[in-house]
Amino acid sequence: MPERGDDTLTAFVRHLASERRLSPHTVKHYRRDLERAAPHLPPWTQVTVHDVRALVARLHRQGLGGRSLQRLLSTLRTFYTWMNREGLARDNPALDVRAPKSGRRLPKALDADQTRQLLDAEGGEGPLGLRDQAMLELLYACGLRLAELISLNLESIDLAGAQLVVTGKGNKTRWLPVGTPALNAVRAWLKARPLFTADADEPALFLSRRGRRISPSSVQQRLRRAALARGLDDNLHPHKLRHSFATHVLESSGDLRAVQELLGHANLSTTQVYTHLDFQHLARIYDGAHPRAQRREEDD
Repeated sequence: MPERGDDTLTAFVRHLASERRLSPHTVKHYRRDLERAAPHLPPWTQVTVHDVRALVARLHRQGLGGRSLQRLLSTLRTFYTWMNREGLARDNPALDVRAPKSGRRLPKALDADQTRQLLDAEGGEGPLGLRDQAMLELLYACGLRLAELISLNLESIDLAGAQLVVTGKGNKTRWLPVGTPALNAVRAWLKARPLFTADADEPALFLSRRGRRISPSSVQQRLRRAALARGLDDNLHPHKLRHSFATHVLESSGDLRAVQELLGHANLSTTQVYTHLDFQHLARIYDGAHPRAQRREEDD
């Protein structure tokens, strides 16, 4: 697509990676969104608000959901903000375009019994089992994103201080408390880690069989395998453990702001989805505690 500005797209992607220091995964999504939009638009410098509205309508008719369209529009707005800064465009044609609304899906979480079934089971496969157990425990103990888990280095965890330093979205750093089961699992893995070390200078906390930083696909595969081995379904993924962490902390504390800080959410509205998951818990407390929550037969 040279006529559509391959050089411009390449320069924008370089800006995301080098100046904004976004993760390779995030940069890939920006590129994919722009490559999806390009065939349906004029050259980037000629795109108007009418073109963007037509693009959204076309993709919506083709079955693209509201959330995906929202992300696409966000990508276009970011792209044209950069284009304006570079003097390549004079306005932002995506600025006032809105995507069709779609129902907000509640995140799925493990309940307390399922969490115990997953984490309290005997680990297997020797050193690999120790590594997988440490990853499971940290994902749940700290509510980590997959990218955050993979990016952990040996220096990221303070075993004596029971805390973990994490670099999240937007290169923002946060310190997180770590519970005893997770600390013990990491200690056990660290004893086995030298068996995987191919390079003494490798800083990654979690290593693959080849001694390199473990990949996202490997973590996902190992989690699914652990879930099946422990009697759960194969739909376990890192984000489900993050959702479980958030749900259980909110159930126990009721402190939405604290959950926001622990998850590293920039906006409280992102965290508020977990209040919907907490309703049944609150209803049980109300029924058990409020003197007029349940009517007795003699009241009828």
